[in-house]
Amino acid sequence: LYDADGDIIKALAKTKIRVIISVPNNQLLAIGSSNATAAAWIDRHVAAHHPDTLIAAVAVGDEVLTAVPSSAPILMPAIESLYAALVAANLHTEIKISTPQSASVVLDQFPPSQAFFNQSLTPFLLPLLQFLSRTQSPIMMNLYPYYVFMQNKGVVPLENSLFKPLTPSKEMVDPNTLLHYTNILDAMIDAVYFSMNNLNITDVVVLVTETGWPSKGDSKESYATIDNADTYNSNLIKHVFDKSGTPLHPEITSNVYIYELFNEDLRAPPVSEANWGLFNGNSTPVYLLHVSGSGAFLANDTTNQTYCVALDGVDTKTLQMALDWACGPGTANCSEIQPGEACYQPNNVKNHASYAFDSYYQKEGKSAGSCDFKGVGMITTTDPSHGNCIFPGSNTVSKNKTREVVNSTASSGANSIRFTSLQTNAMDTGLCVFYGFSLLIYSFVS
Repeated sequence: LYDADGDIIKALAKTKIRVIISVPNNQLLAIGSSNATAAAWIDRHVAAHHPDTLIAAVAVGDEVLTAVPSSAPILMPAIESLYAALVAANLHTEIKISTPQSASVVLDQFPPSQAFFNQSLTPFLLPLLQFLSRTQSPIMMNLYPYYVFMQNKGVVPLENSLFKPLTPSKEMVDPNTLLHYTNILDAMIDAVYFSMNNLNITDVVVLVTETGWPSKGDSKESYATIDNADTYNSNLIKHVFDKSGTPLHPEITSNVYIYELFNEDLRAPPVSEANWGLFNGNSTPVYLLHVSGSGAFLANDTTNQTYCVALDGVDTKTLQMALDWACGPGTANCSEIQPGEACYQPNNVKNHASYAFDSYYQKEGKSAGSCDFKGVGMITTTDPSHGNCIFPGSNTVSKNKTREVVNSTASSGANSIRFTSLQTNAMDTGLCVFYGFSLLIYSFVS
């Protein structure tokens, strides 16, 4: 939560959801200038609610050093005062205190071994890191591979940014450590570790307080698409859930917060600024995250209107095998993709596979795992019908009863997922969702 709204904190009571609450930037001066004000803040927003509401941490400000540098001198006094108040309330062992930093505090991030903190910020960062080390608290970092990719198009492959599988020739290799990086986020996290090492801080863990990918952009943001956003966040969940750590620290898997829960339609341009959410303002999903083979934790759909289609970028041979299974052993109704029928055009494997996948998915009652097809199917809320071709899951079918889906008892594949959690050794915040103003609806525990 980007503030400490009492109604929302109360609403999360007894849910076992772990919550990070925040001190807004405009409150830093008062808290940093008065121990009594800090104590009152902790009493009102933390002690009054914990442990009914499981408050895991307090985030003091947001990107203060880069967003409001005039407040930098007051940041550590505010942190120290709040920590003293936690100690007085005997909550300091349960609740951590830190402050989210922009990725821009780290310079020369690639290769990670050459990274270092902006030296002009060292007078503020070093005391912070020493505090985090002393209190065994994480450093909170907002890390966005999307911006790294956009600023380095032609140098950084899109696959590296989206956690897609890479051939060894496309992996980034740090020439100083010979560590191989298959994705940008791991490189950014390790750049923070190397930067801390340069200041002789070796026992502070990175917590990623923001990361994500926008689902819509303007004409200059052609990579801000629903498919890329879905791919990034879905693959991010897989990556965290694998607990593989980073090349530098394979023993440490960072907790990650997905930014953000809802789109913010009133945000100023560029268009992408308003479109980082998993949900629209009316609570309908922008897209459904898809993570295959990561356990049985499918959340209930927030919409009944979902479809199963073929993923983009899958080779034709693999799709053809999945199509053959759906129309054969899977007993999907594939009559509409035969020559001369309504869904035969466009005559390509991806189009035909999407129809067959949706036919199978709908007849299986949209059950968990029925849109996997060995990882080449994905659930979408966008009706893939086109022209006279009406997909089995379309409202047109259900209203007009013009088409029929054959029932079968066949089943397939692994589960799909919307949200998941991961408990790691830094903080029990898991893999969560940040909402840009003040609301965290979904969070998870193991």
